Amino acid sequence: MRKSHRAGVAALLGRPNAGKSTLLNALLGTKVAIVASKPQTTRSALQGVLTLPQAQIVFVDTPGIHKPRSLLNKRMMEDVRQSAEAPDLALFVVDALATFSEEDAHAVDLAKKVDAPVIAVFNKIDFLQEKPKILALIEQYRALHDFAAYIPVSARTGEGLKTLQEEIVARLPKGPALYPEDYLTDQPERFLAAEVIREKVLHHTREEVPHAVAVMIDTWQESPKLLKIAATIYVERPGQKAILIGSKGALLKKIGTLARQELEKRFGRNVFLQTFVKVRPGWREDPEFLSAIDWRSIAGA
Repeated sequence: MRKSHRAGVAALLGRPNAGKSTLLNALLGTKVAIVASKPQTTRSALQGVLTLPQAQIVFVDTPGIHKPRSLLNKRMMEDVRQSAEAPDLALFVVDALATFSEEDAHAVDLAKKVDAPVIAVFNKIDFLQEKPKILALIEQYRALHDFAAYIPVSARTGEGLKTLQEEIVARLPKGPALYPEDYLTDQPERFLAAEVIREKVLHHTREEVPHAVAVMIDTWQESPKLLKIAATIYVERPGQKAILIGSKGALLKKIGTLARQELEKRFGRNVFLQTFVKVRPGWREDPEFLSAIDWRSIAGA
């Protein structure tokens, strides 16, 4: 280990749809978190580890900061608060395209409680037609809190990411790597598979269906060349089940095919994927069910 080596935990905080998961994937250079245009795509905190010659950054992606209206949402916000308790650094990710609201000010209040440097990251600047707008937005956030730095980026194009990485590394404590060099994420493969399936559902359904969907892996059988997975997609109402299956099963087949193709790339082998849809009314308020789909339960944690 070099004497100047640094390592630490950087929590990603921000409102729903700020692009935290897209930013995490871009910083890592690989996909560990599912992404979709729907709010609250990320439902639990998860790690993504970037190992550099001079540093190791343990990113913790978190759900968007919001007012919880269900037990699921309350658990999501508990994850956010726990992740903000003791990081070495936090990134407060802002959607540079969104109109500033009271909810944004509320989210900054949580950032103020972080007992570590907090960098304000203004994402999606590649979509800004008038670049001076970002300066006004930065001043708006500067008036709310004395952030450690203000970095405009585009997670989509990579603009500003090198500067952001340098700002992060400079603020990490000196010390050895926290994980082996090839360690990438704390998510079990079963949870990753369930998330990939859920991502495809999010991309191809609208209105209340995305929020009403949960995925559970029922069986997982491995061999050197083939991975057999059976998964159940849970919804809350019969009407949502009908939408998800589609005419003559077309939508469910499409979702399964897209998920299988991505899983084959991730796991480097052929995948045989079976998907089923079941109605489970009120699962978002069911503590036992929420524990069953939590990746920490899958990992035995």
